[in-house]
Amino acid sequence: MQKLVRTALVAACVAAVSPALAETYSIEGAGAASLTGIVPQTLAQYTAKEGVDLQVVLGQTLTKSALKTAAKQLDLAVVPPPAFAAMKKGVGPYAGQAEQAKKLSENVRVLFGFPGGTFHTIVWADSGIDGWDGIKGKRVYIGPPAGAAGPQIVNMIKVASGYEEGKDFEGIKAPWGAAQQSFQDGQFDVYIAAAAVGQQSLNELSLQREIRILGVPKDVVASDAWATYLENYAVDTADIPAGTYSGQANGTDNLQTAVTTMMVATNTDLPDEAAYKITKAYWENLDEMKAGNALLRSIDPSRPFAGVNAPLHPGALRYYREAGIEVPQRLVAE
Repeated sequence: MQKLVRTALVAACVAAVSPALAETYSIEGAGAASLTGIVPQTLAQYTAKEGVDLQVVLGQTLTKSALKTAAKQLDLAVVPPPAFAAMKKGVGPYAGQAEQAKKLSENVRVLFGFPGGTFHTIVWADSGIDGWDGIKGKRVYIGPPAGAAGPQIVNMIKVASGYEEGKDFEGIKAPWGAAQQSFQDGQFDVYIAAAAVGQQSLNELSLQREIRILGVPKDVVASDAWATYLENYAVDTADIPAGTYSGQANGTDNLQTAVTTMMVATNTDLPDEAAYKITKAYWENLDEMKAGNALLRSIDPSRPFAGVNAPLHPGALRYYREAGIEVPQRLVAE
């Protein structure tokens, strides 16, 4: 009997301490209501089952998170591919520390990519703007002052309409968080939001006053110019299905537009086994994650590397090879 009691006590002690044995890593994302925040928050629920505890911190500037990850001051982060490209070249937000940024970029490794914000080009239905030609001479919101989205939006407009910022329309820059209210206040005529398809804030906007969303024309999406745009600015093509928003004047139309791409990135210090477990937790639970949150439905498992422009972590590479997923040679670290 005493032996059984001792055995039970030992088992209880092991059970009590086992959560503490989980590997703990920090990961930074952006807005809690955006996919840059939703993906790490949702992922953390599943990595815990693999023995990996992800401590998620949101509301971060992703260009800074990328540099912290590269400098091994942070374990993981959601990183925009254009931010990594700028780090490699020591330009943009990294121009002030160009040589250091270029050196640190060599430490970056990726686990997987996913779609970020889908560009919704929104105008009021009664504004008289019913196509891309209507934005000529207008004030157009093009993203935050120092963000990667600005060039992506400006060049989407150029490919879709032929119009150039500063020449054909006035580009307005402001933080994402203030943009929707500024649009409602009349500070600009065209609001290009980077949001998950079906995001509640956009639906609420459409219910307050009828909106129109400008889709990229189908012939443009099929053009070489569009393909070049996707490649140069690390974006992909996305759909806004008919019926997504209640107060949308052209709500019976299926629209196509651009979507930013994001990467869950880490550095060369993350253990291979941890990288493997996190990658596995994401892909093997993706269907359940999408069923639990409709905002994740834009994630296409058939395109795991869309927009990814940094080498894969060896642990992630192991998962893809075991799963029979073909990996582009450009993503295999030398």
